[in-house]
Amino acid sequence: MISSRVKELIAIGASVSANCRPCIKYHIGKAREVEIEEKEIQQAVAVGKMVRQGAAGRMDEFLSSMIGDK
Repeated sequence: MISSRVKELIAIGASVSANCRPCIKYHIGKAREVEIEEKEIQQAVAVGKMVRQGAAGRMDEFLSSMIGDK
C-alpha cells in the first residue's frame, strides 16, 4: 500500500504536469498537513516540471510534423 506521503508527492508532480492550479494548491496543502518536508515538495514540483516540459516539447515536434513547419 502506498503511504499518504508518497500519494501526495505523486499528486503534486501530476498536478504540475497537468497545469492544474487548484490541484497544486490542494495537494501542496495536504503534503504540508502530513508534514512532508519543503525540500521533498520542491523535488516533486521539479519532477512535474520536467514531465511537463518533455510533453510540451514532443507536442511541438508533432505539431511541426503535421503542418510541415521546421
